[in-house]
Amino acid sequence: MPDDRIRLEAAEGGSRVTVDGASLEGTRDLSPGSVSRGVVVELANRVVLLLHRVDPSPREPGDRFGLVGHSDLLERTRRDIRRVADLGTAVLLRGETGTGKELVARAIHQAGDRRNQPFVAVNMAAIPPSLAAAELFGAERGSYTGALRDRPGYFGSAEGGTLFLDEIGEAPPDVQAMLLRALEAGEIQAVGAQQPKKTRIRLITATDADLEAKVAEGVFRAPLLHRLAGYEIALPPLRERRDDIGRLLVHFLREELAASGDAHRLDAPAPDGAPWLPASVVARLARYDWPGNVRQLRNVARQLVVGSQGAARLEEAPALDYLLQRAAPEPRGHAGEDRAAAPRPARPESAAAARASSGSPKGAGWRKPSDVREEELIDALRRSRWDFKAAAEQLGVSRTSLYALVESCPQVRQASHLPPDEVARCYEECGGHIDAMVERLKVSKRALQRRIRELRLA
Repeated sequence: MPDDRIRLEAAEGGSRVTVDGASLEGTRDLSPGSVSRGVVVELANRVVLLLHRVDPSPREPGDRFGLVGHSDLLERTRRDIRRVADLGTAVLLRGETGTGKELVARAIHQAGDRRNQPFVAVNMAAIPPSLAAAELFGAERGSYTGALRDRPGYFGSAEGGTLFLDEIGEAPPDVQAMLLRALEAGEIQAVGAQQPKKTRIRLITATDADLEAKVAEGVFRAPLLHRLAGYEIALPPLRERRDDIGRLLVHFLREELAASGDAHRLDAPAPDGAPWLPASVVARLARYDWPGNVRQLRNVARQLVVGSQGAARLEEAPALDYLLQRAAPEPRGHAGEDRAAAPRPARPESAAAARASSGSPKGAGWRKPSDVREEELIDALRRSRWDFKAAAEQLGVSRTSLYALVESCPQVRQASHLPPDEVARCYEECGGHIDAMVERLKVSKRALQRRIRELRLA
């Protein structure tokens, strides 16, 4: 066809064909742009296909590094891992939240000659700025209040191996200067130490922030950015490797089903039987843009399995149904022509920000707890440093509702459930510093204080 369009035509009297959620009647022309995004085609409610472009170049043989998928963009990531694995240069991983930056960092470590040495992962956003230098570079006994013994720091723990610093854009200014020295001179200096010491670690950092914008704002050092970006790897969002959605979905479903003893659910059905995983569910998930990327898809797979326990077929939980209806892309076109997708409005950072920007009174537009996704809950708790009141305001729910969400989320720990020996060990290692314990244990500060009193540690 002219201008590289692709025409789909429904055969008269043939099986039902659905294209991007709309039934195919007669013909439909697909633009090059829609094919590049990926067009989801359902055949007779039994088969799901993705019409998309593929690089015809032969794939490089080698390890898959634990990365699930075969898309062109994921193959590019694997090539980057192979190129940089045996080098000592610093690596900067860029990508949206949930794209698997830590998984790629571990793959680089395992593929290189440091594989038998330590791999230490640290989230910079989870470290209080006042403790960041001591946490990273170590501290000598008595160097600050609560320093009851020498601490090696994360650099010391990773000596000879790899140190992975996630959310590097959150590093405080004084830590940025110390990181720059570590990269330029190969030296670190513990808090309270008189002399620096050599370090032999490989540094891998990651961010979902615009570091260049932070440099322009004066909150991030340009020389440090240049040093961190000895080699950059850009991780693609899931919406740009849509052909991997089905592979990842089946992979995560197999894991969840195996954990519940129902691995047989994904076996091929009898000739006259219906599959446990309906084609309509796969098609809807393939059309979704996945703002939370692979992490979000994993959580949705868990929801599907838990919500369908004991059922003959997988059932779509109401929360999932709402999620997909709320964010599904507009149907692209009608018989004969593709329509341009309508631009999506910018989303505020939080429900609280939305209310503030609209000038609505407090209470208007507050969300139902069932609308809060698991990964959104965890992200709000992390950003508020486990302050439940602040997290509730970010999410636009009441504090009572937040407590209920935390109670039902298996990924969020509660101070009252922590083993006594773990609390006691953390108390000793942090010198009784409550804020440091909160960041390490990832629990509410007030609840942790109650737990400490219960165990008579204070």
